[in-house]
Amino acid sequence: MTSLISMVPVLELRGAIPVGVASGLPVGTATLAAIIGNMIPIPFIIIFTRKIFDWLRRKSDFLDSIVRKFENKAESKSGLIEKYKWFGLVILVAIPLPGTGAWTGALVAAMMDMRLKRAFPAIFLGVLIAGVIVAYATYGVVILI
Repeated sequence: MTSLISMVPVLELRGAIPVGVASGLPVGTATLAAIIGNMIPIPFIIIFTRKIFDWLRRKSDFLDSIVRKFENKAESKSGLIEKYKWFGLVILVAIPLPGTGAWTGALVAAMMDMRLKRAFPAIFLGVLIAGVIVAYATYGVVILI
């Protein structure tokens, strides 16, 4: 269940880890399951986004407008990556806030024509960092302070 929730855009591991812990999983197990689930769709997003967007554009004006919204979102996030390159993608994915995460990072990487072998490790590192942040927030960081 935790892995499936983490595959959903917007929720990703930010929603999956607390749900996993709430359902009785140890925080480490929930985090690992969420990280694995969050990474499963990433290669497909990077490889096929442009082809799918092109196909959708040809189908209707309505779908074209939806594609433009996704492209605008990716473009609005690309400044960080253009400025800091690979590390910028890590930062974009690592910050566990709405509008960031693996799906957004993969979309931005696809729109910037970043190759899978370059983008995937950056997104994976960002997901690991986000997973640790969310796990500590879920478990309670007060002890560490």
